[in-house]
Amino acid sequence: MVLYHSMNRKNGIIIKTPDQISGIRKASHLTAMTLDMIGQYVKPWVSTEELDHICNEFILRNGWKSACIGYHGYPKYTCISSNDTICHGIPSKNEILKEGDIINIDVTSLVGGYFGDASRMYPVGNISKEARDLIQVSKECLDIWLAEVRPGNYFWNIGYYINDYAELKWYSIVREYTWHGTGVEFHEEPYVYHKAPKNSWPKIQPGMIFTIEPMVNIGEYKTKLLSDGWTVKTKDGSLSAQWEHTILVTESGYEILTQ
Repeated sequence: MVLYHSMNRKNGIIIKTPDQISGIRKASHLTAMTLDMIGQYVKPWVSTEELDHICNEFILRNGWKSACIGYHGYPKYTCISSNDTICHGIPSKNEILKEGDIINIDVTSLVGGYFGDASRMYPVGNISKEARDLIQVSKECLDIWLAEVRPGNYFWNIGYYINDYAELKWYSIVREYTWHGTGVEFHEEPYVYHKAPKNSWPKIQPGMIFTIEPMVNIGEYKTKLLSDGWTVKTKDGSLSAQWEHTILVTESGYEILTQ
């Protein structure tokens, strides 16, 4: 294994080697497979803990493991965030899905020492137009971010343009939490806020790998952290939605590793 301090870096950001990229691609593929699989189980009367166990069993059957369990004491295998929960929702046997809910399932697989991180939104049965529109706009926010991933562009332009689009649609972008580098470690540099000034911070370079994960609220952007130390909710109780991919920067643009 390459020692952490000997890795090639640009402005503190690890430039991945071909071997590292290959390993991260495998982890990301397993994460995508898990998110493909779990959709059929998202329905009313299912607990979020049951969904968590199904995801974990699938990852284990494929010979690897979840990166979430035990991470800084996190107690579950995935993060499942429903309705007004923005991120880091802890699956529970007492949280039973009901018709009209929306949930985000966030999976990080650990394969051969490498990480692949992604999340998706899932409707529970028939959902309201308000919820459908939020999910759609949050997905469009992710697509806009992807359009900004190219060598030579500034990292913070990604946040600048996504926030501009969300506010144009009368939504808000969460400001207290970031997207991040990943692959060799669960969380690496860069840590970039979702609302950012234009043309600032280091430039994007080939070989960098990071997540893109816009958090979009119907109401205001302010958040509250629950007493469990993990669950983040909208302060005003409004709905929130998020999509996430792990992205590799190539010579000409990007590759979605968790596609």
